[in-house]
Amino acid sequence: TFTAWCNSHLRKAGTQIENIEEDFRDGLKLMLLLEVISGERLAKPERGKMRVHKISNVNKALDFIASKGVKLVSIGAEEIVDGNVKMTLGMIWTIILRFAIQDISVEETSAKEGLLLWCQRKTAPYKNVNIQNFHISWKDGLGFCALIHRHRPELIDYGKLRKDDPLTNLNTAFDVAEKYLDIPKMLDAEDIVGTARPDEKAIMTYVSSFYHAFSGAQKAETAANRICKVLAVNQENEQLMEDYEKLASDLLEWIRRTIPWLENRAPENTMQAMQQKLEDFRDYRRLHKPPKVQEKCQLEINFNTLQTKLRLSNRPAFMPSEGKMVSDINNAWGGLEQAEKGYEEWLLNEIRRLERLDHLAEKFRQKASIHESWTDGKEAMLQQKDYETATLSEIKALLKKHEAFESDLAAHQDRVEQIAAIAQELNELDYYDSPSVNARCQKICDQWDNLGALTQKRREALERTEKLLETIDQLYLEYAKRAAPFNNWMEGAMEDLQDTFIVHTIEEIQGLTTAHEQFKATLPDADKERQAILGIHNEVSKIVQTYHVNMAGTNPYTTITPHEINGKWEHVRQLVPRRDQALMEEHARQQQNERLRKQFGAQANVIGPWIQTKME
Repeated sequence: TFTAWCNSHLRKAGTQIENIEEDFRDGLKLMLLLEVISGERLAKPERGKMRVHKISNVNKALDFIASKGVKLVSIGAEEIVDGNVKMTLGMIWTIILRFAIQDISVEETSAKEGLLLWCQRKTAPYKNVNIQNFHISWKDGLGFCALIHRHRPELIDYGKLRKDDPLTNLNTAFDVAEKYLDIPKMLDAEDIVGTARPDEKAIMTYVSSFYHAFSGAQKAETAANRICKVLAVNQENEQLMEDYEKLASDLLEWIRRTIPWLENRAPENTMQAMQQKLEDFRDYRRLHKPPKVQEKCQLEINFNTLQTKLRLSNRPAFMPSEGKMVSDINNAWGGLEQAEKGYEEWLLNEIRRLERLDHLAEKFRQKASIHESWTDGKEAMLQQKDYETATLSEIKALLKKHEAFESDLAAHQDRVEQIAAIAQELNELDYYDSPSVNARCQKICDQWDNLGALTQKRREALERTEKLLETIDQLYLEYAKRAAPFNNWMEGAMEDLQDTFIVHTIEEIQGLTTAHEQFKATLPDADKERQAILGIHNEVSKIVQTYHVNMAGTNPYTTITPHEINGKWEHVRQLVPRRDQALMEEHARQQQNERLRKQFGAQANVIGPWIQTKME
């Protein structure tokens, strides 16, 4: 067992022993064994072959053992050099105790008790294993198999092992340990089974190899874990650095993209579009910014955590890439906050401006619609030529109506001025639809100017027509006043001229002739009167032709027309010579009658008395 144990260490130095009492006699392999198991360098060995050199080498080995706090009782260099088996085995056992067992520590127990406690703890889950010592507790081989299965369950199918088959169990454990755990075969299965009480030192030595194999693996695992932990810490630090760089880059990129959006002051034309901008800004505040605030906080936390970890690990402080320092991010964030504040103020001011604009635009539309509704048809009304066929009374009524319209027009002047003032204010406030507002306002103003011009033109036309009609009316009245008596005179003259006269004496006819001559003497004056009356009518006609007055009817004061006057006058003129002829004929007849009367008288004066005489 001891030889196998020694070889398990010496092979690390590339050598082996075959006979423990012979191969350690020169002290060289003994010193080499101690160097391998302790990891320390011993004094330089003597290379001579003489006994003194061998004793010196063994003493160096024994002195090294003693320096480790081990008391070597009755073991001297000479006995080892002489090949004393008992002393040599005692020395090896001492080395095993010191370097393989003494340092074992489990739950405040050490050495043998610690190793026993370790075995008990490791095999506790196995009900058919009860380790109480280092001899008979291991006879069935299940203890060895349990230790292997506990640490490397893939190496042994523990469920197939039987307590009543110790040889198989022991050989399985020894073979697996040698093949997979690099623990040489130090025991013989038949010796253990065939011995009532297996050798305690041999069992302890072998079991300690299991402890060191597994604890070594555990230490290696612990060291590996530590390395992994260090690597993990480094990787974590690297990951934190990468995360910081990525978070910083992403955050700065987001800020770089967001600030131009917040600095965009392009106004929208409608309240709906502006409200959408405000809603987008609220979404930014409510949805987009909070995660970025959290990212910024996480970035600072990561930076501080990373710096703390690096300081605790005695590593150099982390220096982010240029432009990605926490101060750079804070500066960029400050710029974002400033742009955000300015954007919010601009949004609110712009919304207030648009509200004012919408109010003004609606006010403009209402006033414009009312005005346009009022002016609808007014131009056509003012352009009517109704006065051309109107009478004087109708003209006067139209003038009264026109005066009322002018008053209404003057009252609407204030509304037009308000419309123009609102349009001006909309222009000053940069209303998006200013062109259409201006066009509508200009149309209203142009129409207003046109209405004013048409109103003035109609007033002038009405007044001119009134004046003309008043002149015509005066002429009509004068015509009527003069035409009526003249007509009566002509009718009387015609009646007189056509009157049948009965006269008996020449004196009577002479009287008629005298009267007729007097009448004829009045005819030139009558003709002048006729000419004057016709002149009045001609003046009316001249006015009508000159000023294109469309006379609606005849003279309202008389029904006597110039045609009638001329006709009657012509009739009078025709009757005068007829009267002359009749009077002349009557005068000649009366003269004849007078002659006959005289002749009758003369003859009667003669015959009368004769008849008287004869009668008597």
